[in-house]
Amino acid sequence: MKVALGQLHLHWEDKEANLRVVEAYLELLAENGTELFLLPEMSLTGFSMHTERIKEKSKETISLIRALCEKYRMAAGVGWVKDSGTFCENHYSIVTPQGEILDSVKLHPFRFGGEAEHFQGGDSLAVCDYGGFTIGVQICYDLRFPEPFQILSKKADFILVPANWPGARSGHWKCLLKARAIENMVYVAGINCAGEIGDLFYSGDSRICAPDGTKLKKETFCLPGRCPEEQIQVYELQNDVHRYRTCFPVKEDRREALYQRLQEETQRL
Repeated sequence: MKVALGQLHLHWEDKEANLRVVEAYLELLAENGTELFLLPEMSLTGFSMHTERIKEKSKETISLIRALCEKYRMAAGVGWVKDSGTFCENHYSIVTPQGEILDSVKLHPFRFGGEAEHFQGGDSLAVCDYGGFTIGVQICYDLRFPEPFQILSKKADFILVPANWPGARSGHWKCLLKARAIENMVYVAGINCAGEIGDLFYSGDSRICAPDGTKLKKETFCLPGRCPEEQIQVYELQNDVHRYRTCFPVKEDRREALYQRLQEETQRL
């Protein structure tokens, strides 16, 4: 499967401007046979807590992205904000020309950044099949919590981590992406934004890590006149997760019942 990561310099809270950039890249990627174009968290707004400006009741972003997927004959991963009443939800969807095939909600609102004041966390995990992979999603801050990755990896062999991860903690980002790939023996794609957005700087550092933690090779390009940190990364992926797990069968040595018992015993101390 040919996958592209869209390390975009997002226009702050400007859905129309960001959508124009996304379409320009989709047009170019369609020419080289890309099958899946992955965008960062909150893809058309940036990581805004101004939920009154960015929330959606009727999946407007999904409708717009689906129309582009139909036009350019590929799938896309896109982040958007759902109006859920008192609180919102931070969503990420995979959309094909036929419609939405995955909808995932961020499990852990980023309390340090004020997200927990406006967003509620999700309580389920979703997977879908596309391009020869079973794909799961964890969003940005979820990367710091390993347990859902272990659960997802029982079905998923490719886990996406769309993010708005500030450059100040880029070392954590790179380390945790590699760790999640190694400990779960899956492909992990980190899709970050880049440049000055709002009042923060994002260093990008997008990548796909193989199940052994290896950073995969890629081709890169950018539209003229865009932010220096913006970059489209194109990868050719083969699903060889079974080979990794057969050659080095770490998963077979996990002791789930023991871990549960130890947790229960610890809670009683």
